[in-house]
Amino acid sequence: MATSSIFLSFLLLCICISFLPIFTSAEDPTVSYKFEVSYITASPLGVPQQVIAINGEFPGPTINSTTNNNVVVNVRNKLDENLLLTWAGVQQKRSSWQDGVLGTNCPIPPKWNWTYNFQVKDQIGSYFYFPSLNLQRASGGFGGFVINPRSVIPVPFDTPAGDITVLIGDWYIRNHTALRKALDAGHDLGMPDGVLINGKGPYRYNDTLVPDGIDHETINVEPGKTYRIRVSNVGVSTSLNFRIQNHNLLLAESEGSYTVQQNYTSLDIHVGQTYSFLITMDQNASSDYYIVASARFVNESRWQRVTGVGILHYSNSKGKASGPLPEPPQDQYDNTFSMNQARSIRWNVSASGARPNPQGSFKYGSINVTEVYILKNKPPVTINGKKRATLSGISFVNPTTPIRLADEFKVKGAYKLDFPTEPLTGPPKMETSVINGTYRGFMEVILQNNETKMHSYHMDGYAFFVVGMGYGEWTNDSRGTYNKWDGIARATTQVYPGAWTAILISLDNVGVWNLRTENLDSWYLGQETYVRIVNPEKNNKTELPMPDNALFCGALSRMQKPQDISSALRVHGSVAIFGVLMATLSGLVL
Repeated sequence: MATSSIFLSFLLLCICISFLPIFTSAEDPTVSYKFEVSYITASPLGVPQQVIAINGEFPGPTINSTTNNNVVVNVRNKLDENLLLTWAGVQQKRSSWQDGVLGTNCPIPPKWNWTYNFQVKDQIGSYFYFPSLNLQRASGGFGGFVINPRSVIPVPFDTPAGDITVLIGDWYIRNHTALRKALDAGHDLGMPDGVLINGKGPYRYNDTLVPDGIDHETINVEPGKTYRIRVSNVGVSTSLNFRIQNHNLLLAESEGSYTVQQNYTSLDIHVGQTYSFLITMDQNASSDYYIVASARFVNESRWQRVTGVGILHYSNSKGKASGPLPEPPQDQYDNTFSMNQARSIRWNVSASGARPNPQGSFKYGSINVTEVYILKNKPPVTINGKKRATLSGISFVNPTTPIRLADEFKVKGAYKLDFPTEPLTGPPKMETSVINGTYRGFMEVILQNNETKMHSYHMDGYAFFVVGMGYGEWTNDSRGTYNKWDGIARATTQVYPGAWTAILISLDNVGVWNLRTENLDSWYLGQETYVRIVNPEKNNKTELPMPDNALFCGALSRMQKPQDISSALRVHGSVAIFGVLMATLSGLVL
């Protein structure tokens, strides 16, 4: 009996140990989240509407991690359509399998669970996550994503009294399915109905413009203290000017790069971008103060109601905020001020990032460029009777079999590795056309915006260097204006209408990475591509293996097994099972 008990104890111990890798890493700690993504009814602008919530919250919870943490997010899709979550700016080093876009992942079907498991390797900074499919971000599903530095790495400012995430964005009362139908029918989305701050509508600063009964965001602070406020534009397509009445915004970091610290009275934050500010509460608190996010580069009198207004409340405040809002930049018909402001944002080359060595030790300006791509957009065009958006004359068609999965299983014809280095001269076309990047190459990308509206462009898997921007058509001579020393490294950059932005990318992250406009309408209509980067010497040091829980679709659909009770137990019940086994083992030993 004793022998059998010892054997059973040993067997249970082995089983218990087999569960540990789900939760821990031998080297780095793990932070775990469980996300239940569902519809709820909310009234951010005073009108009940369907929004996408996470765990019943709108916006979703902030993911809080530290450099090199393993991040595990179990997602339960309770929507009535497919779902993917993507982690904008989180580089997914060696693992585009976890990126959460259609070029790399099959979607999570309704009523299914899927677990993301990735490491925030060698990163710090402020980011956000959101649902990447079919305009879903226009209905919510987004939240902040913070990567704190390790305690042994110096930070170029004193520890703030608090750390606050602020999500701003334009908002429609119509949900994403209605917006989708409008685009499918060839219509524009039209003017948004408002701007939200952390999922809430405007404070009633004006009885005519703001109806009664709208809940607004309030940030509570203590006088004399300095707070870090991380601000992300999670909206559909509107650039927003962010400002706090009577307070300076000391810019400290953007999308994982510490910046040269300088004060702004307001800053333009374009769709998909994130900045963090150090804000000192140095006013006399005679009243509360307005927090404002207002639309840029629009007819401001027409768009006056498209303004987000929150409240900064000192603990010793003597009254409510009142009177007019602080003025935005007075340059409605001239973007020069905004572009000069963007150029003023510089990399802090002496500060340490995620590692002890200074950020500026990577001397990007002295690296030889190995490949150049000129990516040019145009106003929407009609292709095969449908309204489409293009990049260099190609409107991207999402593959039925994701590109990375097609490579893994040698699926032929899933995509074409033929994206042109210069815009097509013939008629536009719809293709699954992908950029062939060279592993360890150094790519120069020129983003040329020939539309009349602002665009911002994002690349997954990387922080690129923003080295130049200017009006008119980019030429070879434009390289003479490049900043080759302290251009900011980030994942999302703006491109002004009728202008260009140049970025440099060190192609050291193997995988398939989405390059897209962050404007949701144009993204939905095809203004994107992917950059495929393959190490010819395939090994697990440069790319992790396909995860065991990979989903299959398209040409590989036959490989997908139904999600059964056992898999649900494996995802949700591992902790409980582990506890039961340990209790049983303890009983046997005792």
